[in-house]
Amino acid sequence: MSLDLRVYLVLDPAHTGGRSPLEVAEAALRGGVTVVQLRWKVGPLREMLRWGAALRELCRRYRVPLLINDRADVALALEADGVHVGQEDLPPEVARRLLGPRALIGVSARTPEQAQAAEAAGADYLGTGSVFPTGSKEGARLIGLEGLRTVARATRLPVVAIGGVNAENAAACIQAGAAGVAVISAITQAPDPEAAARALRRAVDEALAARRLEG
Repeated sequence: MSLDLRVYLVLDPAHTGGRSPLEVAEAALRGGVTVVQLRWKVGPLREMLRWGAALRELCRRYRVPLLINDRADVALALEADGVHVGQEDLPPEVARRLLGPRALIGVSARTPEQAQAAEAAGADYLGTGSVFPTGSKEGARLIGLEGLRTVARATRLPVVAIGGVNAENAAACIQAGAAGVAVISAITQAPDPEAAARALRRAVDEALAARRLEG
Protein backbone atom coordinates (compact mmCIF):
# COMPACT_ATOMS: atom_id res chain seq x y z
CA MET A 1 0.00 0.00 0.00
CA SER A 2 1.32 3.44 -0.91
CA LEU A 3 2.34 5.86 1.82
CA ASP A 4 0.44 9.14 1.95
CA LEU A 5 1.38 10.91 5.18
CA ARG A 6 -0.56 14.13 4.80
CA VAL A 7 -2.97 13.63 7.71
CA TYR A 8 -1.94 10.86 10.10
CA LEU A 9 -4.39 9.96 12.85
CA VAL A 10 -3.04 8.38 16.03
CA LEU A 11 -6.07 6.64 17.49
CA ASP A 12 -5.94 5.92 21.21
CA PRO A 13 -9.22 4.42 22.49
CA ALA A 14 -8.53 6.08 25.85
CA HIS A 15 -8.68 9.54 24.23
CA THR A 16 -11.87 9.67 22.17
CA GLY A 17 -13.96 11.78 24.51
CA GLY A 18 -16.09 8.84 25.61
CA ARG A 19 -17.15 8.07 22.04
CA SER A 20 -16.67 4.81 20.16
CA PRO A 21 -13.12 4.74 18.73
CA LEU A 22 -14.48 3.15 15.55
CA GLU A 23 -17.04 5.91 15.08
CA VAL A 24 -14.33 8.54 15.58
CA ALA A 25 -12.04 6.70 13.16
CA GLU A 26 -14.68 6.45 10.46
CA ALA A 27 -15.58 10.12 10.81
CA ALA A 28 -11.89 11.00 10.48
CA LEU A 29 -11.54 8.77 7.42
CA ARG A 30 -14.52 10.47 5.80
CA GLY A 31 -12.80 13.78 6.50
CA GLY A 32 -9.66 12.79 4.62
CA VAL A 33 -7.24 11.13 7.04
CA THR A 34 -4.56 9.28 5.03
CA VAL A 35 -2.97 7.03 7.70
CA VAL A 36 -4.31 5.53 10.94
CA GLN A 37 -2.12 4.30 13.77
CA LEU A 38 -3.62 2.28 16.63
CA ARG A 39 -1.99 3.32 19.87
CA TRP A 40 -2.89 1.07 22.81
CA LYS A 41 -1.16 1.74 26.12
CA VAL A 42 -3.59 0.22 28.64
CA GLY A 43 -6.05 -2.65 28.65
CA PRO A 44 -6.00 -6.37 27.83
CA LEU A 45 -4.24 -7.56 24.69
CA ARG A 46 -7.33 -9.45 23.57
CA GLU A 47 -9.32 -6.24 23.63
CA MET A 48 -6.63 -4.55 21.54
CA LEU A 49 -6.88 -7.37 19.00
CA ARG A 50 -10.66 -7.06 18.90
CA TRP A 51 -10.55 -3.31 18.31
CA GLY A 52 -7.66 -3.69 15.91
CA ALA A 53 -9.44 -6.24 13.73
CA ALA A 54 -12.48 -3.97 13.38
CA LEU A 55 -10.26 -0.97 12.67
CA ARG A 56 -8.30 -2.94 10.05
CA GLU A 57 -11.50 -3.70 8.14
CA LEU A 58 -12.58 -0.06 8.37
CA CYS A 59 -9.24 1.19 7.05
CA ARG A 60 -9.29 -1.32 4.21
CA ARG A 61 -12.71 -0.06 3.18
CA TYR A 62 -11.25 3.44 2.86
CA ARG A 63 -7.97 2.15 1.33
CA VAL A 64 -5.96 3.77 4.11
CA PRO A 65 -3.03 1.97 5.81
CA LEU A 66 -3.33 0.85 9.42
CA LEU A 67 -0.17 0.91 11.52
CA ILE A 68 0.26 -0.42 15.05
CA ASN A 69 2.16 1.51 17.68
CA ASP A 70 5.15 -0.41 19.09
CA ARG A 71 3.76 -3.94 18.70
CA ALA A 72 5.07 -5.88 15.69
CA ASP A 73 3.41 -9.02 17.08
CA VAL A 74 0.01 -7.33 17.03
CA ALA A 75 0.68 -5.98 13.53
CA LEU A 76 1.38 -9.54 12.41
CA ALA A 77 -1.68 -10.95 14.14
CA LEU A 78 -3.94 -8.32 12.60
CA GLU A 79 -2.28 -8.36 9.17
CA ALA A 80 -1.89 -4.61 9.56
CA ASP A 81 0.10 -2.58 7.05
CA GLY A 82 2.99 -1.87 9.38
CA VAL A 83 4.23 -0.59 12.70
CA HIS A 84 5.54 2.59 14.28
CA VAL A 85 8.34 2.25 16.84
CA GLY A 86 10.03 4.64 19.24
CA GLN A 87 13.69 4.94 20.14
CA GLU A 88 13.29 2.51 23.05
CA ASP A 89 11.11 0.01 21.19
CA LEU A 90 11.82 -2.79 18.75
CA PRO A 91 14.64 -1.73 16.37
CA PRO A 92 13.31 -0.94 12.88
CA GLU A 93 15.51 -3.54 11.22
CA VAL A 94 14.03 -6.22 13.48
CA ALA A 95 10.51 -4.99 12.74
CA ARG A 96 11.35 -5.23 9.04
CA ARG A 97 12.62 -8.77 9.44
CA LEU A 98 9.44 -9.78 11.26
CA LEU A 99 6.93 -7.99 9.04
CA GLY A 100 8.58 -8.35 5.65
CA PRO A 101 9.69 -6.05 2.83
CA ARG A 102 6.24 -4.63 2.04
CA ALA A 103 5.45 -3.50 5.59
CA LEU A 104 5.46 0.20 6.42
CA ILE A 105 7.93 0.96 9.20
CA GLY A 106 7.87 4.31 10.97
CA VAL A 107 10.33 5.49 13.59
CA SER A 108 10.18 8.35 16.10
CA ALA A 109 13.21 10.60 15.66
CA ARG A 110 13.84 13.96 17.29
CA THR A 111 17.48 14.54 16.25
CA PRO A 112 19.37 14.36 12.94
CA GLU A 113 21.40 11.45 14.31
CA GLN A 114 18.28 9.45 15.14
CA ALA A 115 16.82 10.27 11.74
CA GLN A 116 19.90 9.09 9.88
CA ALA A 117 20.10 5.91 11.96
CA ALA A 118 16.45 5.13 11.20
CA GLU A 119 17.03 5.72 7.50
CA ALA A 120 20.03 3.39 7.51
CA ALA A 121 17.95 0.75 9.32
CA GLY A 122 15.34 0.74 6.57
CA ALA A 123 12.55 2.92 7.97
CA ASP A 124 9.93 4.26 5.56
CA TYR A 125 9.15 7.50 7.39
CA LEU A 126 9.88 9.42 10.58
CA GLY A 127 7.62 10.87 13.26
CA THR A 128 9.22 14.01 14.67
CA GLY A 129 8.21 16.11 17.67
CA SER A 130 6.94 17.33 19.91
CA VAL A 131 6.70 20.38 17.69
CA PHE A 132 4.22 22.22 19.92
CA PRO A 133 3.05 21.73 23.52
CA THR A 134 0.72 18.76 23.83
CA GLY A 135 -1.42 17.16 26.50
CA SER A 136 -1.67 13.82 24.69
CA LYS A 137 1.75 12.55 25.75
CA GLU A 138 3.09 13.24 29.22
CA GLY A 139 6.70 14.39 29.40
CA ALA A 140 6.99 15.10 25.67
CA ARG A 141 10.00 17.33 25.06
CA LEU A 142 9.59 20.24 22.68
CA ILE A 143 11.80 20.54 19.62
CA GLY A 144 9.82 23.33 17.98
CA LEU A 145 9.63 24.16 14.30
CA GLU A 146 13.38 24.64 14.10
CA GLY A 147 13.98 21.14 15.45
CA LEU A 148 11.52 19.77 12.90
CA ARG A 149 13.31 21.64 10.12
CA THR A 150 16.69 20.30 11.25
CA VAL A 151 15.49 16.69 11.21
CA ALA A 152 13.76 17.07 7.83
CA ARG A 153 16.96 18.42 6.29
CA ALA A 154 19.05 15.56 7.71
CA THR A 155 17.25 12.72 5.93
CA ARG A 156 15.72 11.67 2.63
CA LEU A 157 12.83 10.02 4.47
CA PRO A 158 9.48 11.80 4.68
CA VAL A 159 8.89 13.36 8.08
CA VAL A 160 5.57 13.64 9.91
CA ALA A 161 5.27 16.45 12.46
CA ILE A 162 3.64 15.45 15.74
CA GLY A 163 2.83 17.13 19.03
CA GLY A 164 0.22 19.84 19.48
CA VAL A 165 -0.54 20.05 15.76
CA ASN A 166 -3.90 21.44 14.64
CA ALA A 167 -5.46 23.09 11.59
CA GLU A 168 -4.07 26.48 12.61
CA ASN A 169 -0.40 25.47 12.84
CA ALA A 170 -0.25 22.56 10.37
CA ALA A 171 0.92 24.82 7.53
CA ALA A 172 3.93 25.93 9.57
CA CYS A 173 4.96 22.27 9.91
CA ILE A 174 4.76 21.77 6.15
CA GLN A 175 6.77 24.95 5.59
CA ALA A 176 9.42 23.53 7.95
CA GLY A 177 9.80 20.48 5.70
CA ALA A 178 7.23 17.98 6.97
CA ALA A 179 5.43 15.70 4.51
CA GLY A 180 2.39 15.62 6.76
CA VAL A 181 1.09 16.02 10.28
CA ALA A 182 0.15 13.47 12.94
CA VAL A 183 -2.59 14.30 15.40
CA ILE A 184 -4.46 12.77 18.30
CA SER A 185 -6.67 15.22 20.17
CA ALA A 186 -7.11 17.67 17.27
CA ILE A 187 -9.39 15.04 15.75
CA THR A 188 -10.38 12.62 18.51
CA GLN A 189 -11.36 15.34 21.00
CA ALA A 190 -13.06 17.55 18.43
CA PRO A 191 -16.85 17.96 18.62
CA ASP A 192 -16.98 16.95 14.94
CA PRO A 193 -14.03 14.65 14.06
CA GLU A 194 -14.95 14.61 10.37
CA ALA A 195 -14.90 18.40 10.12
CA ALA A 196 -11.65 18.54 12.11
CA ALA A 197 -10.00 16.03 9.76
CA ARG A 198 -11.26 17.93 6.73
CA ALA A 199 -9.85 21.21 8.07
CA LEU A 200 -6.47 19.58 8.69
CA ARG A 201 -6.45 18.02 5.24
CA ARG A 202 -7.27 21.36 3.64
CA ALA A 203 -4.53 23.16 5.59
CA VAL A 204 -1.93 20.54 4.69
CA ASP A 205 -2.92 20.38 1.02
CA GLU A 206 -2.78 24.15 0.67
CA ALA A 207 0.62 24.32 2.38
CA LEU A 208 2.04 21.54 0.20
CA ALA A 209 0.76 23.28 -2.93
CA ALA A 210 2.35 26.56 -1.83
CA ARG A 211 5.65 24.79 -1.12
CA ARG A 212 5.66 23.23 -4.59
CA LEU A 213 5.09 26.65 -6.16
CA GLU A 214 8.03 28.05 -4.22
CA GLY A 215 10.21 25.32 -5.71
